[in-house]
Amino acid sequence: MSFDPPEQNLGFAQKYGFPFPLLSDVDRSVGARYETVRAPDEANPDNAKRRTYLIDPEGRIARAYRVTDIPAHPPHVLEDLRALRIV
Repeated sequence: MSFDPPEQNLGFAQKYGFPFPLLSDVDRSVGARYETVRAPDEANPDNAKRRTYLIDPEGRIARAYRVTDIPAHPPHVLEDLRALRIV
């Protein structure tokens, strides 16, 4: 999810061949609930903070991540999914 408008997200998804839609949170209401909105004095205040949430089958947040190492992040999340027996 990003704060970019749907048409920008569509172009980004098409450019990189994503087989799924990207969600837009133009009014930042979802970002506020998931603590991804940056303060005005932070670097890149127009961009959402990089966060990942694992949601369990009951709809609860099982894990929350502050993403700092993008290439290493997916394997870490997959490991946690397996440990939580979600996949």
